[in-house]
Amino acid sequence: MRLDQRQFNLLAGTALIAVATHLMRLPPWLAVTLVLIAPWRMWSRQRTGKVISAWLRVPLVIALVSAIIVSYGNIFGREPGTALACGLLMLKLLESEKIRDARAALGFAAFVMMSALLFTQTMGFTLLVCLSLVALLAALNALQPAPLARRHPLLGNLRSGVLLLGFGLPLAIAAFLFVPRLSSPLWGSPDTFADARTGLNDRMTPGSMTELLVDDTPALRVHFDGEVPASSVRYFRALVLWDFDGSSWTREGWRPQLDLETVEASSAETRYEITLEPTNRPWLVALDVPLAPPENARMTYDRTLYARNRIDQLRQYRLRSVLGYRLDASIDPRDRARALRLPDGFNPKSLALARQWRAKGRDDNRVIQSAMELFNASFTYTLSAPMLGRDSVDDFLFDTRAGYCEHYSSAFVVLMRAAGIPARVVTGYQGGWWNALGNYLLVRQSDAHAWAEVWLQGRGWVRMDPTAAINPARIEAGETATSGGQDSYSGSWLRQIRNRLDVVNHLWTRTIVQFNALRQKSLLQPLGIGAAEQRDLLLALAILVASILLAATIWVMRSARSEDGDALDAAWRTLRQRLARRGLADRADEGPVDYLKRIRASWTADPALPALEELVRRYVDLRYSRGAADVADVQAFARSIREMRAPRALDRNPRRAT
Repeated sequence: MRLDQRQFNLLAGTALIAVATHLMRLPPWLAVTLVLIAPWRMWSRQRTGKVISAWLRVPLVIALVSAIIVSYGNIFGREPGTALACGLLMLKLLESEKIRDARAALGFAAFVMMSALLFTQTMGFTLLVCLSLVALLAALNALQPAPLARRHPLLGNLRSGVLLLGFGLPLAIAAFLFVPRLSSPLWGSPDTFADARTGLNDRMTPGSMTELLVDDTPALRVHFDGEVPASSVRYFRALVLWDFDGSSWTREGWRPQLDLETVEASSAETRYEITLEPTNRPWLVALDVPLAPPENARMTYDRTLYARNRIDQLRQYRLRSVLGYRLDASIDPRDRARALRLPDGFNPKSLALARQWRAKGRDDNRVIQSAMELFNASFTYTLSAPMLGRDSVDDFLFDTRAGYCEHYSSAFVVLMRAAGIPARVVTGYQGGWWNALGNYLLVRQSDAHAWAEVWLQGRGWVRMDPTAAINPARIEAGETATSGGQDSYSGSWLRQIRNRLDVVNHLWTRTIVQFNALRQKSLLQPLGIGAAEQRDLLLALAILVASILLAATIWVMRSARSEDGDALDAAWRTLRQRLARRGLADRADEGPVDYLKRIRASWTADPALPALEELVRRYVDLRYSRGAADVADVQAFARSIREMRAPRALDRNPRRAT
């Protein structure tokens, strides 16, 4: 059976919605092309009614595969595979002319929608994909031989789609909970999430953090076992940068784990759990300083943490840290030399200033104090820092005198090294927002921070934050204090609402996204089953599905009306109701032909009777002379009933037939 235009439009719209779930990660040329195919095909089909020739469809498929290979290098993997699926789905519209083709295309559209969840599983996006299923179910409903929609077909189909989604939701929840799952997802391959945030980089150039500092997306969430540390000491270490080439700070490598910098704790341990957002990087974040690496991770000699693989999905790990400590009281000669190294031919003014401080007989503490006083005297904290030249530190210290944490930490470390004090740059996050409702600390990308560590005799590596000399509010209140006032977005009521609503996203992450095989085994603990095996889960699934189906069947049977039927029955019922309002109701034991005979006996010689007789004849033909009535014929029959004028005699008090 050929698709009518309404059915095809629903099919094309559903395909477009399915592709829309991937638009942000498709190449621009492919995204624009796919978006244009659906409306063009709807327009051309309605205008010409022509079928696209296979001589055109086959070359288009070959061109699509070739273009994806050129763009991605192959057709394997999540990104090229989904791009190919999106393209093939839209090309399927070029040959979808029959009900069978449409059903196949809609099944493929469901697969394309599902594949979008391989890239991101946030609550908002998942709900968006679920809502897109309404269009798919509405399109499937429209393919039925006689759809229930009559006067407003689209609204009727959408209503049916919503009802079908509601009926299927309990079954989907049961399957999510009890279908045995693997210990790791099928897509747990080296391929990474396309939407993973890059976060902190292992190269810091003054000015490179600008985009990160205005990025308001979550970076990590922290659950503390005990008391929550004050904001001023919440420094989350990510990377230690030792090497400076005149413009950028990097880390060239690390020594074996056997040669760790020693930690002498002067405070109690802080125990906590971090949920780190995907970064597509291997390094982990820890409250300064960590005592041991988490599971499946390693600690380098400078107390930074690395996972064994890139963080391409949410990573949850537990740590122990101390906030009061003495780090590496006896510095290794190799580390000392590395922490004093500066490139030749860069920043002569800065080097001369630091050496001048030394020439005046100032010890290490006085040199550090001189640098802090310099920053505090005439420098400005701003995210709109001017561009720097080749001698970036000289330009910053003696010319622009405006910047943010990157500028201050870089200049401070250069001054310290020039004065003979071992120093290094540390990057990570500072501050965060405490969510009392969720009982966790929310750290956003905008909380990214850079500070310095200097090595002092008898004290080891000591944290120095030159940003605090310029803007103490940045350290006491976090990044929200640095954006320029109450009217700024960061300090606005909108950000406060977002912080509070983050508890919903966090709950979604912990209960849905991180629901794994281990947690599934504990589902039946309330029933006395400590670790559910596959047979236990399948039995629970069977019982739950049977209960849901039984409840749905009872509900449908109790709520169903005896007059319910398909669109043809609905149209016939409308005609009977109109006649009943005029004084002639049909009988329970009376068929349409007998009903018409009784009408003839009651109202004779009325001009409207021939039209009524024609409607009854058409109903008998559609209902009893065919296997399945054509959709267009049923719609025409319903339209004729709405347009029919009742016999005039029915407007008076008619004589009922006996």
